[in-house]
Amino acid sequence: MSVFSRLAARSAALGLGLGIAFGAVAPAVAATDIKMVLNWKYQGPQAWFFMAQDKGYFKDEGLNVTIDQGEGSAASVIKVASGAYDAGFGDVNALIDMAAKRPESAPVAVYMMYNTPPFVIAVKADSPIKTPKDLEGRTVGGPANDAALKLFPVFAKTAGVDAGAVKISNMAPNLREQMLLRDQVDAVFGYINTVAFSARLVGLDPDKDLRFIKYGDHGMDLYSNTIVFSRKFVQEHPEAVSGLLRAVNRALNETVADPDAAMDYVMKREPLLNREIEKERLLATLQVEMNHPEIKTIGFGDVDPERLKRTIAVGVQANELPRTPEPGEIFDNRFLPARDQRASSL
Repeated sequence: MSVFSRLAARSAALGLGLGIAFGAVAPAVAATDIKMVLNWKYQGPQAWFFMAQDKGYFKDEGLNVTIDQGEGSAASVIKVASGAYDAGFGDVNALIDMAAKRPESAPVAVYMMYNTPPFVIAVKADSPIKTPKDLEGRTVGGPANDAALKLFPVFAKTAGVDAGAVKISNMAPNLREQMLLRDQVDAVFGYINTVAFSARLVGLDPDKDLRFIKYGDHGMDLYSNTIVFSRKFVQEHPEAVSGLLRAVNRALNETVADPDAAMDYVMKREPLLNREIEKERLLATLQVEMNHPEIKTIGFGDVDPERLKRTIAVGVQANELPRTPEPGEIFDNRFLPARDQRASSL
């Protein structure tokens, strides 16, 4: 054998050995991409999403998650239904409405965040509006995609208000509290903590300067914001859905344990936010909107099927929806982390 033949043989053997060695290492599995839209602009009560992303919890689950700001909780559901996003943080009542009208395109809720109704109509403390009935003949304003505004027909029917006698005025979200302050509207729709803390930014003290008519005080003990996924994504990537929920749940537990540290991830997204106000908003959301007594028995993130049925029934009756979705069409708890990993109180 010539020297060239011996070299070729040695090279072939070496190449075979390297091939076996490298073949023993499994090829990297591509991360699953998830496009997610939030309920609103960057705020304190989104800290767990940012933490899960920045601390690599999504990556640990084999996910590549991009997170965009939202334009309202109802709008987030619509954006997921349209296919623009795989997942969203949106209002379950908007989901119920869509599931009744277009079940084939409606997303599905998988992790309940706001388990206590946050919907309110806010008025100035000296307003003559004392009861829901006093709204008749008045102008109530809100962003077009605001969930409380979307639910107003339901609230009006439940509270005995003639909805046709109430004038609705739409405005940009950043003008809501200013227009109330200037008496350009008589009242505004919103989430209680969104209105209260935004009011502080325009010089109002919500405890002294505002009063709130709460939907929950008038027969509307409804669920609210939830993580939703498109049905297509759920069918094609069920493990990715479970992975995202594990990552968010992990970050939520850390947020509850150390809210101040969690705020670092919010401020990283938007350094111009007022950190102290956003931290207070975060704490208020944890204590009020996310702390329904039922989680002591079912754990955070899950729903009570009977309560969800009532939520569905309220929306169907008040909005005269064409069909009544089954609870299983609205919420799927198969992807939740184990019960012992989910909080029993916040």
